[in-house]
Amino acid sequence: VAAGAGRGRLKTAAAIGLRVGRIVNKYKVAKHFDLTIGESTLQFERRQAAIDAEAALDGIYVVRTSLPVAQRSTEETVRDYKRLTQVEHAFRSMKTVDLHVRPLWHRTEKRVKAHIFLCKLAYYVQWYLEKALAPLTFGDETPEDRLTRDPVAPARPSEEAKQKCLTKRNISGEPVTRLTRVLGHMATIVRNRCRTKGSDETFDLDTLPNPLQRRALELVEGMLMSHDGDR
Repeated sequence: VAAGAGRGRLKTAAAIGLRVGRIVNKYKVAKHFDLTIGESTLQFERRQAAIDAEAALDGIYVVRTSLPVAQRSTEETVRDYKRLTQVEHAFRSMKTVDLHVRPLWHRTEKRVKAHIFLCKLAYYVQWYLEKALAPLTFGDETPEDRLTRDPVAPARPSEEAKQKCLTKRNISGEPVTRLTRVLGHMATIVRNRCRTKGSDETFDLDTLPNPLQRRALELVEGMLMSHDGDR
């Protein structure tokens, strides 16, 4: 196919080549066209065989491992590969989003290791709370079993999770919100050290939990008890 040189504004082959190169590099299509550039002219032809061959592989990826099939099946290999996204999410959460493991202001090796350990421990507590408080958040309480579903197909939310997003309530009719908001409510439970007027006698007074806080405490306690039973 022959084309003009941009309404006559590009005259030389060099100018036309620069403009064409900018476009094909932007859209990554240089390998799909044969280009012939001359003075005030541009000719291009599709490499149809290459285009058809690449179209046949659209959406296909290959996961390779050195483990034998007897040790790791194809399905298990794909599942483990996809679980890397959870590891990446954990690193993002620790470094920047939630726990802010960086910057480090420690100087000795022992203190740096202690800081990293505490951040890992804090992330585990956060992960644990996400599971325990799922009924009060938009989290999926009944996710697909990763060991039985097709490892290649994308994970899909359960019907309960879809209803949560639509109604802003869980299956029991309780309102749901983001985990950070639930934790923000929990942070208002405090223990005050009080002293009677005109006396040195002191006593502790805890704030009474509201219905949301009481429900959250019940969920966390229930998960702790279930784990104790497993052990």
